Amino acid sequence: MVDKARFPILRSQRLVLRRIHENDANSIFKLRTDAVVNTFIQRPQGRADNNGLEFVNRIHYDLSKNKIYHWVIVSSESSELLGSICLWNFNVEKTIAEVGYELFPKYYGQGIMSEALTEVIDFGFRQLQLTSIEAFTHRDNERSTKLLIKNGFELSPNRSDVDNLNNIIFIKQKAC
Repeated sequence: MVDKARFPILRSQRLVLRRIHENDANSIFKLRTDAVVNTFIQRPQGRADNNGLEFVNRIHYDLSKNKIYHWVIVSSESSELLGSICLWNFNVEKTIAEVGYELFPKYYGQGIMSEALTEVIDFGFRQLQLTSIEAFTHRDNERSTKLLIKNGFELSPNRSDVDNLNNIIFIKQKAC
């Protein structure tokens, strides 16, 4: 079980990746319901009455069951929430996980997600001893595709996402 007090805080030059808190609910709600963010994501839109709290509670539950590592990405200078990133959808052996991420559009093109992804990949391979990390992204999401390739992911052309045929799958293997 992931202990709240020991949840891994990841740091980079400009960012802090930390556990999601209830006071993040409004920002998370805005992020998860942003029209630009959701351009290439297939998910039901959030209800206006939950303000993200339902999502935060679900993440806390999944954390307690070791189903996910979910970080909010905040600026190390201002503590402003910029986005989120997670490792989830682990295989039974806990050697493969999927990475997911989203960022407020006003921060696109600043290298923020690349910086966060670098830290999460390092955590996954070093601390969790993953052998590979997968990413599912919409075939038309050029930003996401470029991000993944820049960070050493390779397209897996013979695989398909049965839940969303518009997705393509990238894989990054742990270096030997």
